Amino acid sequence: MSLTDDERNAIVSFRIQKAKDTLAEAEGISTLKYWNAVANRLYYSCFYMTSALLIQNNFSAQTHSGVIHLFGLHFIRTGVISKDAGKLYSKLFELRQTGDYDDLFNLTEEDVAPMITLVHQFLDELNGKITNYPANIVLKPDNIQKCIEVLQKHKLELVSASEMYKI
Repeated sequence: MSLTDDERNAIVSFRIQKAKDTLAEAEGISTLKYWNAVANRLYYSCFYMTSALLIQNNFSAQTHSGVIHLFGLHFIRTGVISKDAGKLYSKLFELRQTGDYDDLFNLTEEDVAPMITLVHQFLDELNGKITNYPANIVLKPDNIQKCIEVLQKHKLELVSASEMYKI
């Protein structure tokens, strides 16, 4: 996918904000102790920030496994991002898969709650590697509209958190 700088900036900004918002969702759901849902939101928080990092660096993946692969190849193995961050992302992928698809297993507070602090650290680490995007970035309506236009132009689907996971 070939993006202009403005398109790339809009998508990266959107993904960074979505990562932060999704982490806030996880924290809110944790108060209700729905640990499968918390694991899902923690994974997606990391997914959005990881995809922002990839997009900002002109990498494109079509699947979740592709995002994990590119992240490992270009950022973990090269030492740009810590191995601990890579391990966390892989662990969250496994937890999300278990929580979402394993009918005979429910995640527990002990499995998931410690990950919340680690995801904060993950987002901070990756955000620090995304150049020209401050940690306190705020999306404005014109940025969001631009992002939607880019997604539509490239025939990508925009799915809200509430549509992805009904709570």
